[in-house]
Amino acid sequence: MKVFVEIADAAGRLEELIDIVLREDEVVICRAGEPVAAIVALVRQDQGTLDDVWALAARGRPASNDQPSDHDEFYDKNGLPK
Repeated sequence: MKVFVEIADAAGRLEELIDIVLREDEVVICRAGEPVAAIVALVRQDQGTLDDVWALAARGRPASNDQPSDHDEFYDKNGLPK
């Protein structure tokens, strides 16, 4: 379901609109009847949270063990391209 809401209405119904988005419905914010923005959910059941992403970035590690954490294979011991 797609919900269209004017900016003034959205300000008073923000918590309700977030609940709608978390149910995987769409919320479009309008100004004078014209769509100008959308509210989207950041967290999905099959994805980590934003805090998980920041924690990985702070440790300097990739999200998957299949990815290298740096690109040493492209540089020599002096840091110059091979």
